[in-house]
Amino acid sequence: MTSVGTVTAQQMHFAQPLPLRSGATLGAYWLTYETYGTLNADKSNAVLVCHALNASHHVAGVDTAGPEGWWDNLVGPGKPLDTERFFVIGINNPGSCFGSTGPMHANPDPAAQGKPYGADFPVITVEDWVDAQARLIDRLGIGQLAAVIGGSLGGMQALAWTLRYADRVRHCIGVATAPNLSAENIAFNEIARRAIITDPDFHGGHFYAHGVVPRRGLTIARMIGHVTYLSDDVMASKFGRKLRRGAEEGFSFGFDVDFEIESYLRYQGDKFSDYFDANTYLLITRALDYFDPAARFGGDLAKTFAGALAKYLLVSFTTDWRFSPARSRELVKALVTNRQHVSYAEIDAPHGHDAFLLDDPRYHGVLRTYFDRIAEEFA
Repeated sequence: MTSVGTVTAQQMHFAQPLPLRSGATLGAYWLTYETYGTLNADKSNAVLVCHALNASHHVAGVDTAGPEGWWDNLVGPGKPLDTERFFVIGINNPGSCFGSTGPMHANPDPAAQGKPYGADFPVITVEDWVDAQARLIDRLGIGQLAAVIGGSLGGMQALAWTLRYADRVRHCIGVATAPNLSAENIAFNEIARRAIITDPDFHGGHFYAHGVVPRRGLTIARMIGHVTYLSDDVMASKFGRKLRRGAEEGFSFGFDVDFEIESYLRYQGDKFSDYFDANTYLLITRALDYFDPAARFGGDLAKTFAGALAKYLLVSFTTDWRFSPARSRELVKALVTNRQHVSYAEIDAPHGHDAFLLDDPRYHGVLRTYFDRIAEEFA
């Protein structure tokens, strides 16, 4: 297996405003994207990869700045999502901070006088992202996707595709995802948001004009989130109650770092605050909270998916307590009730929610087999 190599992101401009579920509109905007592989003659081999909270369009290979794609272990020549057979598309969602129009970009409203959107960027939802993605897919001349795949929040987008554009998706692959967030998940998101909003450097979301970043709030938000992505087993085996070198000699009365897990979380938080935008974090976690397609059906998932035409593969991980297997099984039950095509794999893995990004051979085996079957449709 090899990498797709060095890739260069592309940008596509949309002059037509994007209507949003909130009733607002996003004016003229840009979407940043990458593609891997070759689109076949009848354009039947396209697969859209939807990204999660802190990821982007850079799915595979190495970009011009050097970083490896966030799902490079899955996407590439000879890999489960084989770019020698499939044309793979990664799109950065609007509101993000990795190239597509977001809070850091200039607000086209004349009253804004060319200043960044900041906190004035409109509320955006999973369904809005899917609508934006569909416009880009249209521009590429692709009428129907062979598959849409995503993990976590990306899985929610994959599910939304089958509801909003039922006839344009043949297969939906949702990994470590859910039909909506639990109250506990919403609570974690709110604590993280409050950490950002109450940072003195936040300035109501208009911190760009002050030349500062709410680094402390972002750091804490990432620390909170990272704990929820890991399982207790992983934290115990990797860190346990290990003390940092020198901490064994006495107690810390200055609230310094004593335990290795503290050091690890601070490192992850500091690194995150160096590259992620605070307003983007607020927008994306709100989109997570708002996603609930069954709400207009009184919470009935079977009714929600009754009109879906895609075939589904759902994958969960036993130690994922943020998007637990029970949430995937809710979806499976609804699809079975409708006599729809659904396959389900529950992987016994110790890694928690982050398992969907890792190299578990059983997990990758499931995906490889499923994509092999999809490839047979256009072979």
